[in-house]
Amino acid sequence: MLDSLGTLQRTHYCGNLRAADAGKEVVLMGWVHRRRDLGNLIFIDLRDRSGLAQIVFNKEQQAAAHARAEELRSEFVVAVTGRVVKRQKPNPDLASGEVEIMAGDLRILNTAKTPPFMVEDEVTASEETRLRYRYLDLRRTRPRQNLALRHRVILEIRKAMDELGFYEIETPMLTRSTPEGARDYLVPSRVHPGQFYALPQSPQIFKQILMIGGLDRYFQIVKCFRDEDLRADRQPEFTQLDLEISFPTQDAIFSVIEQVMVRACAVAGITAKAPFRRMAYHDVIRRFGSDKPDLRFGMELHDVTEHFAPARETLRIEGQVQALAAPGAAAFSRKQLDEIAEKAKGLGARGVYMLKVTAEGVASSLEKNLGADALRKIAAAAEAKPGDLVVAVTAKEQIPGTDAAALIAGQLRLLLAEQLKLVPKDRWEFLWITGFALFEWNTTEKAVVSAQHPFTGIVEEDVSKLEDASDEVRLSMRSKGYDLVLNGVELGSGSIRIHQQDVQARVFRALGLSDATARNRFGFFLDALTYGTPPHGGIALGLDRVVALLAGEKSIREVIAFPKTAKAQDLMADAPSNVDTDQLDLLGIQLKPLEEK
Repeated sequence: MLDSLGTLQRTHYCGNLRAADAGKEVVLMGWVHRRRDLGNLIFIDLRDRSGLAQIVFNKEQQAAAHARAEELRSEFVVAVTGRVVKRQKPNPDLASGEVEIMAGDLRILNTAKTPPFMVEDEVTASEETRLRYRYLDLRRTRPRQNLALRHRVILEIRKAMDELGFYEIETPMLTRSTPEGARDYLVPSRVHPGQFYALPQSPQIFKQILMIGGLDRYFQIVKCFRDEDLRADRQPEFTQLDLEISFPTQDAIFSVIEQVMVRACAVAGITAKAPFRRMAYHDVIRRFGSDKPDLRFGMELHDVTEHFAPARETLRIEGQVQALAAPGAAAFSRKQLDEIAEKAKGLGARGVYMLKVTAEGVASSLEKNLGADALRKIAAAAEAKPGDLVVAVTAKEQIPGTDAAALIAGQLRLLLAEQLKLVPKDRWEFLWITGFALFEWNTTEKAVVSAQHPFTGIVEEDVSKLEDASDEVRLSMRSKGYDLVLNGVELGSGSIRIHQQDVQARVFRALGLSDATARNRFGFFLDALTYGTPPHGGIALGLDRVVALLAGEKSIREVIAFPKTAKAQDLMADAPSNVDTDQLDLLGIQLKPLEEK
């Protein structure tokens, strides 16, 4: 039989009890974590969100409470009244390990079925099982700590933004479809049959309109939605810190974000120093083969194309040859070398060339094609030392405006660094990347597209190139965009925006949008730009990514209360789901089979 809570009130959280509380009468409430029956003594580890406390039921002193405790099982919900005493043998693994509670009264508030997995710090259940029973998974220490950290980080961000003069303003969740590169989530309108709202991919246009409206400094902790394929750092719905400033310089925006991020890191006990490092886009591609480089270790890339000149036709080399030196990897076995080559080819490499550097010289099968002198020059260019392995790659497919070999070598750099354990876990390297191109080549569409989004500002000297139809010229155009990267993870992108209506219209035309299409999609925004729009700019940072990094998690799913799976499913709520025909009829929607891809 279950008990009633009645007017009983909790006095303390389990994990907060300390030696100084000895002698106090306390009321604790929570879940039975573990039960140990020693006959006259029953020990219960009681759990709440703060941690554990040990409860002792003594049959000789409190027979009724002891008898009730015999009924307890894991995950029962209880309220315990008792006296705090010091333990004879403290438990150093518990925050409350110096004390225990001698129970005087026990109320069983609810029972529980045997859970599908034990609620332990180290859970062996699959992620699918954990997400299906997320309410059980959230009782574990790690998810609770991650969500507590998320709360504190967001709270500190809000404090910082307020002190820096920003207004927090909510923008609409139901808006019109204005594609920004990913697919929209569409919401049918009942009162406007055949028409649809879209859930926002970002508040981009609305925050720019807030600047046109004279609000000057805006921010929002905002939920955004993108119907795209998922990865560890992506979800169909995600949260970002979004901000915009009127009359800004790039330095002013950087300063705001640096102050906010330093404070957010401090919440997690991490010391970050401002100003953050800055590098140009072309430099990070040249040196690291990535637009989100991990600066916690070296192993930079080196262009060794000239040293392969005598064998370009023999080796079928197109484009550049990029090399890096993997420290200590000259000792790799043939199997390990073959695995590196296979990974490189899987990344799009046409040629993978390896040189072992020893005290005696440089050894490689390339010697028959290039000669010993060229091998020494390649090793020297890659700054290799004795014991290092030089890995050089060429690309199978060339990408207009991009060094494809550098991108492949950049991914190999990360794989080798992980394999060689070169990445320090206690280093925090922020990096601003500037000087992005305005447009980029889309390998799927075989066309020039916006590198960020079509509202990104253009370096003044390049505005005149907008009407040039040449892909080469467009790919050379420079934007006023920038990214913030932390430890190889892109936290967010931003830019100084286009604030002149004629320039914005020209960008839409350059992207292949007719004036009529641009007017249909963005007419209200183009009109707003004609009413005295100030220069403005901003950025959006992925808060899920920020918190995941600060929590030491590899996936953002670990810092979201109710995440979706890699297939965009909520296993706990069983969503997405079918809906009744009546609901579809009300919306004027009829389903038809999708064509197989």
